[in-house]
Amino acid sequence: MKRPLRPGSGKGFAERLAELDEIEVRVEKLIEGGDGFARFEGIPIFVPRSAPGDRLRVCLSEHRPGYGRAEIVEILSPGDGRRDPRCPYFERCGGCDLQHLDYETQLRAKVIATRETLLRIGRIETPPKVTVVPGKPWGYRLRTQLHLGEGIRGLEAGYFARGSHELVAVESCPVLVPELEGALDGLPGLLGEVAHKRIDLTAGDGDSWTVSPPVEGLPQGEVKARVGDFVYAYDARCFFQAHRQLIPALVEHAVGPPDGEDGEADKDGGTAYDLFAGVGLFSLPLARRYERVVAVEGDRVASRYARRNARANQLAGVEVERRAVDSWISRLPPKAAHVVVDPPRLGLIHNVRKTLLVRRPRRLTYVSCHPATLARDLGQLRSGFRIESLTLLDMFPQTGHMEVVAQLVDREART
Repeated sequence: MKRPLRPGSGKGFAERLAELDEIEVRVEKLIEGGDGFARFEGIPIFVPRSAPGDRLRVCLSEHRPGYGRAEIVEILSPGDGRRDPRCPYFERCGGCDLQHLDYETQLRAKVIATRETLLRIGRIETPPKVTVVPGKPWGYRLRTQLHLGEGIRGLEAGYFARGSHELVAVESCPVLVPELEGALDGLPGLLGEVAHKRIDLTAGDGDSWTVSPPVEGLPQGEVKARVGDFVYAYDARCFFQAHRQLIPALVEHAVGPPDGEDGEADKDGGTAYDLFAGVGLFSLPLARRYERVVAVEGDRVASRYARRNARANQLAGVEVERRAVDSWISRLPPKAAHVVVDPPRLGLIHNVRKTLLVRRPRRLTYVSCHPATLARDLGQLRSGFRIESLTLLDMFPQTGHMEVVAQLVDREART
């Protein structure tokens, strides 16, 4: 029998929560990552799959000295923006966080959460210039990683359940581009006796797609995608931005308009540095604006594609360095014209941040898929740089994630 909610007794919060099974809360907002934020007796309670304004009966799943986590038992009164999720696997699958919210509510909540994360962690006040770029909410995702396992019907493919490694077998996924979603239907039967624990699928332009590791009978090798004036080749082993329709906007906000339409391109000279360059997504358009581009990428496959893409697009000024950024960074010269960084979710490690502050490029562009680590890094970089603008791009609709492009300039540079 569930213990009833009792008035506060003056005990510590963790002890108080440990006495309870279920509580009633009202969700105030969403935080970065997509969980709802509520309070019980003044202490934060985080509730996945909730909506701003929800009044909920929740079951406590985690007790901590300063906060608790809970799962929804009953929606007593829904908040504005709630809807039925489109995907039949949403309740169990860990891939999406926000399908229960209409898109306008999602976007508004994520913008607020990103601003609050920057302020709370990095003490970053939002600059005057903030641009928000919405994304196509369905059928946008160019790549996915499927987990494989034995189920009651034999080999199954799908995603891990939320908060566990339990496999949720799927036959559809509405955030994938149509060619990848179409590949899910019947995929396990094509895999045969494959012993892989996971398989990566990546799409290019048209109906092209490819898999890794190679599987007999499934598309293999590279695909190509046009972004603006450039064509990029890559395969399923490489990182490539996931939102098909928003990649051109991401490139423009990171690098600048094509052919220096803003009048700021340093076409007569100067060197730009693209760190964590991948297959050259930013390197190629940078080469239209600067005399020389140094692309630094530690992954063997991605760096090989970056060289090929530069040659295929006839950009002789792109030099690709196959080295980890943290081991290369000491070679960055002082006062470089432009440095672009697009690190993984962990952000910039200490020696990279320190070197950027010492060498002080005239312009630093930080592209991030994780506002919390971005906030940490900007909090340290702001001693040497001024944040000129922020762009928030919704590269991951139906999830709690937001892509951010921060444009920084040397504080000592003339404005």
